[in-house]
Amino acid sequence: MMPSAGHPTPTPATLTSPSFTPNLMQPGAHSTRVDRPLQGAILTRSRWCAVMGVLLLLSLILIMLCLQLGTQYIGIGHLVELLSSALVGTASEPDAYRTTGVILLQVRLPRVLLGFLVGGCLAAVGVALQALMRNPLADPYVLGVSSGAALGVAIAVLFGIGTTVLALSLLPVCGFAGSLVALLVIYRMAASYDRLPIHSVLLAGVILNAIFSALIMFITSIMEPNRSFGMMAWLMGSLTAPAYPVLIALAGYLLVGLVLLLKQVRVLNILALGEEPARSLGIDTERTKRVMFLLSALMTGAVVSFSGMIGFVGMIIPHAVRLVVGADHRLLLPASTLVGGMFLMVTDTLARTLFVPSEVPVGVITALAGGPFFVYLLVWRKDRLA
Repeated sequence: MMPSAGHPTPTPATLTSPSFTPNLMQPGAHSTRVDRPLQGAILTRSRWCAVMGVLLLLSLILIMLCLQLGTQYIGIGHLVELLSSALVGTASEPDAYRTTGVILLQVRLPRVLLGFLVGGCLAAVGVALQALMRNPLADPYVLGVSSGAALGVAIAVLFGIGTTVLALSLLPVCGFAGSLVALLVIYRMAASYDRLPIHSVLLAGVILNAIFSALIMFITSIMEPNRSFGMMAWLMGSLTAPAYPVLIALAGYLLVGLVLLLKQVRVLNILALGEEPARSLGIDTERTKRVMFLLSALMTGAVVSFSGMIGFVGMIIPHAVRLVVGADHRLLLPASTLVGGMFLMVTDTLARTLFVPSEVPVGVITALAGGPFFVYLLVWRKDRLA
């Protein structure tokens, strides 16, 4: 609806409500259900800073807690001392602290940081895909993007790329190529007309996920037994402590994608309302979809190449954060990134501590949490789905 002559054009902050999207309401729904959230939809600088400050503080607290827990408990005083000595560059005490220092700095710290990066990026991609498709079921795992990235990495490992030094840079590239192929196939399958129907995208993603999973299983079956076992463990989703150069390379991939996503938050606010309002405000919706799909492929491919297929993080976290902070992507995207990082970091800590000396793949825990949540969205909140 066009604004009247004496009123300014509405901005994305006033167009967005904390409910998923206004046009997801059923035609018979009462207007009071939308009017109430709209009263708190305006995002102020002080509210943004308060929410992000609390999340950053909570992230630091959880990082310290996760670093303490494991097969060998590390007290907070000992932990702070080891971290400070590593930062300053001073040598720690011999014997007693040496083993603990190796466990902390070479195993736990890179693994916790990897979990934070992977979880944050999966949640950020989930926010972008849900805004594009206006559907809380959109997720890299559900759409087959993760399976495409896993297929790209599996092919690379089959030809020996994963055993060379070049794997530091080539495995994320192979994952990116696989996820990009998945998104392109979904786009071509669904775009029968000039637009990209939402239900067609979800259906195409499910079909493609099944095909890619079958191809991955075929590749795994023809590998040597030792490599096949490692591939199966990786496919279930696992966070093994990477070397710091690998961690830095992954952080570089992901930070580029996150920065580019953050630059699109205002466009996501408009797209979440529907394609027609977006076009009326001058947004090239098809071009925006291609750019967002490219960024999603970049981030998903890099994540899957190091952590395997960790599902449902991109579905659970954006939906939960949206219910708390609202649907304005200027806050929703960075907040979901932090919460996603915390979520995967904590679940990985549970995976490596609950059944010591055995370790459960973190993808199993996220699937156990995400599966019932998926059913909840699909059955009990079907009035909110596009």
